[in-house]
Amino acid sequence: MQRRSILKGGAALGFATMMGGKLAFAQGLEKVKAGFVYVGPIGDGGWTFQHDQGRLAMMEALGDKVETVFQENVPEGADAERVLTQMALSGCNIIFTTSFGYMDATNAVAAKFPDIKFEHATGYKRDTPNVSTYNARFYEGRAVMGTIAGLMTKSNKIGYIGSFPIPEVIQGINSSYIHAKKVNPDVTISVVWAYTWFDPAKEADAAKALIEQDVDVILQHTDSTAPLAEAAKTPGVIGFGQASDMAEYKPSPRVSAIIDNWAPYYTERVQALLDGTYAQKDTWAGIGGGEVKIGDITDAVPADVKAKAEAVRDSIASGAYHPFTGPLNKQDGSAWLKEGEVADDGTLAGMMFYVEGVTGDIPS
Repeated sequence: MQRRSILKGGAALGFATMMGGKLAFAQGLEKVKAGFVYVGPIGDGGWTFQHDQGRLAMMEALGDKVETVFQENVPEGADAERVLTQMALSGCNIIFTTSFGYMDATNAVAAKFPDIKFEHATGYKRDTPNVSTYNARFYEGRAVMGTIAGLMTKSNKIGYIGSFPIPEVIQGINSSYIHAKKVNPDVTISVVWAYTWFDPAKEADAAKALIEQDVDVILQHTDSTAPLAEAAKTPGVIGFGQASDMAEYKPSPRVSAIIDNWAPYYTERVQALLDGTYAQKDTWAGIGGGEVKIGDITDAVPADVKAKAEAVRDSIASGAYHPFTGPLNKQDGSAWLKEGEVADDGTLAGMMFYVEGVTGDIPS
């Protein structure tokens, strides 16, 4: 197909060179137009809100060297391909697709627009040289939240609201349970699947169902504040901010949070286009790299519990501790990790099994 020029103001795209299978650009751009595709509304208070905060921070950092466009509430599927095509035709130099379910659409459209860079959040497919992937080690934050959960539950029952049964969510369930169990051998975990990223009504129903099972600590892998709002109706039930701080529910039921910090990555990638140093890559950073932050642990958490949670956070950040360190068995009791053995990234990225002690099946 005809290669397209997409730069404004007469700026010319530098020639591309292939180095080690990665696309590097020999000449920078005078200005970048960046597009963002969001699975939910920017006001969801969670996942999409935090991605949009990253976009705004990137704009502030780069000033008039960057222009952005975004579209919210884009369903994962065929409609995403249409939206991405429109963004590509509108003159974007780089497009960030911010949900796992955009993976196939991102790669399909990228193949049609080789001069445009595509960045897919939480995916693993890079079918063409102009597709990069980026993710965050959310399971590291779950280790901290799980520690708090295990120490603060009175019923010894914690709950987890899952969105979809994908490796990222399974990692979170396992990490939460492992670390709750480390500090409380009597703890159990119940998983309710909402089958949505953002649906406040479904998320609230899931939280209510868990509370009716005597769960008094709720973790979520969905995007709205509805689970915290539901928790607030029952004294003694606590939860955590997901993706963003959700500070409006402090000091309880929101006692801490996993905060996704996308601003540095967005700024870095657009700056690389401006500098002419952009290259294809796969990024998976965590607490140590600053992409995962632990929100304020409130005074509703006893001082000794807070200290233990912060110790877990700091040991992960320094690299001294990995949340998936053996001995660990799989749910069926078969050996997985030996004493001191650490899970490799390939296993984690494809994780579709529960660890020993988690009940229930992973939906197919």
